[in-house]
Order: sequence, then C-alpha cells, then structure tokens
Amino acid sequence: MIDFMLLVSRQGKTRLSKWYSAVPLKDKARIIRDVTSLVLGRPQKQCNFIEWKDQKIVYKRYASLYFVACISKEENELITLEIIHLFVEVLDRYFGNVCELDIIFNFHKAYYILDELLIGGNLQEPSKKEILRVCNQQEDFMEETKEEMFVRPRNTTR
Repeated sequence: MIDFMLLVSRQGKTRLSKWYSAVPLKDKARIIRDVTSLVLGRPQKQCNFIEWKDQKIVYKRYASLYFVACISKEENELITLEIIHLFVEVLDRYFGNVCELDIIFNFHKAYYILDELLIGGNLQEPSKKEILRVCNQQEDFMEETKEEMFVRPRNTTR
C-alpha cells in the first residue's frame, strides 16, 4: 500500500501531496521536508529506491518534477515505480505533454486523475483509456454545469 504520494519540483516546492494514511498536520510538514531533502539530495545516477525509517521511498524524476511514493517495506518497489509511470502517462495524455505549470494551474484535475488511479493507496484502475474516459466525462459534466449556472436565470421569487 502507498502511504503517500508527492510531486516535488527541483526547487523543493511541493506541487501535489496525497496521503493514504492518517498523519497529523505537523508530522506531514516534517515528513514532506525530510523526504524532499532526501530525494533532491541524491545524485541522478543512484537507485530510485530509498530505505527510510520502517518504509521505502520510491521516486522518479520526469522533467522538472519528482514523483515520490512512500510504501511499506513489504511492498514491491518496481510495481510502485510502474504506478508512478502510469500516473505520468495519464497526465501526459490528459494535458498533452504535461509540464509543471499544468500541475500548478490544474492541480484539481491532477488530484482527480490520481483519485481515479489509486484508492486508499492501492491501484484501482490500471487502464489509461478508462481513466482518461472518466476524467473527460467529469470535465464535460463540469462544463455543462457551468453553462447551466450562467445561462439559465434563477427563479428569485420571495
């Protein structure tokens, strides 16, 4: 099970964080700081797996973003790396060559995609097509809702 997922820029700014286990807010900030410094401080040629406390950190750098997942010691690192890659591929297809700015300005969509991919830290949907279909359906629904809100006059009788 994935305990948390982070997207961190090369400058150390957290762009996205999703927690699948209950952690107090103070501890979250400390953990993010510790994990970020641990990942950013490693040379590029080193392994993408880090033993950390009683868990493992699995990360992969794509362009200017580090995708970081924390898993229990029993979990398979390679499967987690594939889940990260699947998330990146879906983001890439959804945004059309995703970049850090897409995540910054459309963070709610990135969270939605991650929620379609993982539930409770476990892989829910392995199909890129299905994830994209549901996300596009959600996007269409949101557009229809916006149009209805602004086009139809409300009945304001007192």
